[in-house]
Amino acid sequence: MEYTVQKLGLMAGISTRTLRYYDEIGILKPARINSSGYRIYGQAEVDKLQQILFYRELGVSLENIKDIVNDPSFDCLKALGEHREKLIEKRKQLDLLIANVDKSIASLERKISMTDPEKFEGFKQKIIDDNEKKYGKEIRAKYGDEQVDRSNKKFKSMTAAQYTEVEKLGADVLETLKAAMATGDPAGELAQKVADMHRRWLCFYWDHYTKEAHAGVARMYVDDERFAAYYDRMQPGAAVFLRDAILIYTGMDSQE
Repeated sequence: MEYTVQKLGLMAGISTRTLRYYDEIGILKPARINSSGYRIYGQAEVDKLQQILFYRELGVSLENIKDIVNDPSFDCLKALGEHREKLIEKRKQLDLLIANVDKSIASLERKISMTDPEKFEGFKQKIIDDNEKKYGKEIRAKYGDEQVDRSNKKFKSMTAAQYTEVEKLGADVLETLKAAMATGDPAGELAQKVADMHRRWLCFYWDHYTKEAHAGVARMYVDDERFAAYYDRMQPGAAVFLRDAILIYTGMDSQE
């Protein structure tokens, strides 16, 4: 079966402009151009478009999708299996949010009572799930399942006011860190203020604080490129500066 750009766009639920753009950037070329100058797509292009749309739905950038689907070793069957797993995860998150909305409606209709933590349960679970995907393996290896599970439980029990406070504190840490870096002194007053703010931020998540654990997190900010990139996107060298400030704050700098 072959399709013109109009028919394929209609079937896939996307615009012809999108298909033309995919052609221009080399992510989805038509099988051929007919004598009238129309793009014609065959079964291989239909299957490839399905993969592209799956990846788009999962939030993958077009640049990365292009590299994936144009790779000669690309395995369509394996990709479909991975899509299925990720979509199931996404469905679980949507089910949580739907349940949250249903509870909120019932609460407003005075059918049930709803605690503050319940109002944000779905959103918090998404944050936990995202963190598990990005850093779960490393964090659990470093601190153990029990500690991580306790931290997640504490986060889920936050009230709306506490959640707002920790979000503001996290933003303040970054702003103050930027100002402290301008002094160039991780032992300075402003840098040590950042370290203390960071401690208070951690305590919203941790059920037990130790200087050793705080220093361990600071080292991980530099050793793990994902954490380093998070801080360094604000300003190059931010992860190292924050680590040094925290090591001085905790008295662990002499153990480097």
